[in-house]
Order: sequence, then C-alpha cells, then structure tokens
Amino acid sequence: MKVLVLNCGSSSLKYQLIDSDTEAVLAKGLCERIGIDGSCISHQPVGGEKVKEEADMPDHTAAVKMVIEKLTDEKAGVISSLEEIGAVGHRVVHGGEDFSEAVVIDEAVIHAIEGCSDLAPLHNPANLIGIRSCQAIMPGVPMVAVFDTAFHQTMPKKAYLYGLPYEYYRKYKIRRYGFHGTSHDFVSKRAAQILGKDRKDLKIIVCHLGNGASVSAVKYGESVDTSMGLTPLEGLIMGTRSGDMDPAILSFLAEKEGLDAAQVIEICNKKSGVLGLSDGASSDFRDLVLAAEEGNEQAGHALEAYAYRVGKYIGAYAAAMNGVDVIAFTAGVGENNAEVRAMVAQYIGYLGTNIDPERNRIRGEEVILSDEGAKVVTMVVPTNEELAIARETVRLTKKS
Repeated sequence: MKVLVLNCGSSSLKYQLIDSDTEAVLAKGLCERIGIDGSCISHQPVGGEKVKEEADMPDHTAAVKMVIEKLTDEKAGVISSLEEIGAVGHRVVHGGEDFSEAVVIDEAVIHAIEGCSDLAPLHNPANLIGIRSCQAIMPGVPMVAVFDTAFHQTMPKKAYLYGLPYEYYRKYKIRRYGFHGTSHDFVSKRAAQILGKDRKDLKIIVCHLGNGASVSAVKYGESVDTSMGLTPLEGLIMGTRSGDMDPAILSFLAEKEGLDAAQVIEICNKKSGVLGLSDGASSDFRDLVLAAEEGNEQAGHALEAYAYRVGKYIGAYAAAMNGVDVIAFTAGVGENNAEVRAMVAQYIGYLGTNIDPERNRIRGEEVILSDEGAKVVTMVVPTNEELAIARETVRLTKKS
C-alpha cells in the first residue's frame, strides 16, 4: 500500500509518499506560502531531480491538489493516479488527554482535535485544515491522525502536574504534555533494535536535538518524563525558543518594555534561544559552530549554554529512572553536529558513557559512540517521523 504522509502548518504543507511494503520513500516535497503571494511547491521523486515552481495555492485544499498533480505528473510523478494512494497519515501536534495513540479519523476525532486547539493555536487548526482538505479531494480514503503528544501520555501525575492550584488542571487541563512523541517513540524502539534488546528491558534517554529540541525518559518502553510542557516552549534552550526560565521574567519584561503578554511570548518563541543568546548571530547550529571557531564569543556562549542544559536534563532523567542504559541523540543537531555532541559529552561522562572522539565525528548515520564495555551505551539514531506515521497508518487502516 502507498501511504501519503502530511504535515500541515499554517502556511505550509510537507509531504512524503511511502510504499508501506518496502518502506521506501517514493517522493517528497513542500508547499510554502499557502494563502500568501509567491506560493510555491518543491517536489522531488526519489532518485530524480528536485523541481521548485511557483503555483497559485490560495488554501490548503489547493495545495493538496497540487501535491496530487505532482505525484501523478507524467515526468516527475511516481504514481499513475490518485487511486494508488491507499491511506493518508496526518501529523497532529496536540491530542491533549484524549489520545494516547494514533487513531483513524472520523467526525468525533476531528471534534476532539478542535477541542485541543486552545492548547496549540498555531498548529492544530492548520492540521485540521489539512485533514478537511484531504477529505474533500480523497473521499473514502482512510485517514489516520498521529499525535506528537500521544507517546507521552504514559507520564505519571508526579511528572506532568505543575505546582499550580489543582483547580487549573481540572478546569483547563494545564499540565505537561510533551511533544516530538513520534520521534521519541521511533528512536527508542530503534535504539533497542540496534542493540538486539527489547525496549521493555531498557532505560533510555532520547535527546531530540534540532531547532526545536526535547529530551525524554523512556523507562521499559514508556515515556515517564519529557522536557517540553504545556507548549513546546518549555525545556531546553532551542533555536529561537527560550526554554526553562523564571516565569516572573514575563511580567518583568512586559513592564520594562511596555509589552503585552502575547508580545513577550513572541519574544520567547521566536527571538530567544541560541539566536538571542548569540546576539542575533544565528539560530542555525552549523553557523554558530563556525562563528565560535572564528572568535565570536557570544556564539560560543550560546553553544555552551545549550549543551549545558542538555547535560542537565540527561542527569535529571537518569535520576528519574534511577539509572540509564542508553542515551540516543537524534534530529538535525543530534544526528549531524559532532561539535555539539562533544560539548554535551563533557557533562555526562560520570554516567560511564565513554564516548569515543573518533566515532563521534560520524554524522547522519546510526552509530554507537561509546567504547565497548561502556556502562551506558551512547549512540546516534536518525529519526524518521514520516515512516513512523506511515507505519501507524498502515496498522490502523488494515484493522479497519
């Protein structure tokens, strides 16, 4: 079966077409500036040339139509007709407490996703638009929602409750939800497979380090804690997000700068993190490494602060699980930035990681970084959220 995997943002749509029998990616692409002047699509059949062209996409329905046109195009296409798509898997950011696993989409599911929109106002409405658009163009094709938050629904109350009056949890469901769950699930499973072990026998810390970043504690196959919270703003210092900080800073900044709450949150989400710490040098870690090597002190400080926070979370989650067997680095920075991994390694050697500097130079591949006999196996495991979504889509649609 061929599965179309969609990830809809407010003005974008990422897609992959995956052959579920071989798990090979047949084509992938990105629609940008949907509903904005200058909208365009980038499309690449695997093994073929990437093509980018401007195209009028006033809404997501038009974008989905454009994706289908590209997939079935005589030259750049990889299928002959829409009928070859057996199912669609949708990434949905927030499932709240309603969803602890992926589900086949029906009207009740759509209503529940809408109910979580106040928890993810930038993401869930866009995800729903993508779902509705596909339903309009592909009536009768089964569709599945895979939630970023689902994997973390196994967290115990002691991990997900905040130190606020309990009535706010009862009334508004204010709690830690966590994100990147599809990645944390995939990587922890794959790490166990590489080691020839059952995930249910291991304590694994997954470090999903990209422009958005989070750490999770996966104990015997279940997420028991994770660094992101009610929103993706909590936790690590990220590309442009502040991560953990004293909440009183928000009102302090608002008063000093004459800002309202939304403006302060905008600063925390889009102007902070390593971008802010580097004094605007970059939010791209490759740029920051080069800048630091060239003597940019603020870039160096930003990288040091980032690595320090990752190291602290690893230590915290080793304590939360009363031990750790495996530490897995993944996502753009975790998979490819050897310099940042080396900086993190300075803080976790006490665990018995014994990271080999030569192995740590390998980028973008599955690799065990630790020496043989290390007490804690440290490794790089490239994530593949699209494949994980496709697998869940196949599992559920074959059942139905």
